[in-house]
Amino acid sequence: MTKSELIDAVAQRTRITKSRAEQVVNCVFEAMTTALEADQGIEIRGFGSFTVRHYKAYNGRNPRTGKPVPVPPKRLPFFKVGKELKELVNAPLVARQKAKEEAAAKAKAAAAVPPAGADEPGSTA
Repeated sequence: MTKSELIDAVAQRTRITKSRAEQVVNCVFEAMTTALEADQGIEIRGFGSFTVRHYKAYNGRNPRTGKPVPVPPKRLPFFKVGKELKELVNAPLVARQKAKEEAAAKAKAAAAVPPAGADEPGSTA
């Protein structure tokens, strides 16, 4: 989903104009960005949490030349998915795996049972 698709979804669900929905979305993103810039975490229950991770300076390597290159310290945003969102995203996968396992079990059971009439003399089955 892109930002414009998010704006459209907010406008449709809340029945406000697209320009007003754009202001709402921009306000949320600005508030989140400001919090992360101030090294504050953001926690949205059921969705996840945003934090800032600090990385020390280190010596890397230029992949083209192989020469050492100093990499300065940096701070990067990090997102940790919440339990409810993780379960929602994995639900279709779990359902597909369960269906696949059940189909495999049925196929295995069907292969173990001989077809009806196979024990009768003179049958070609």
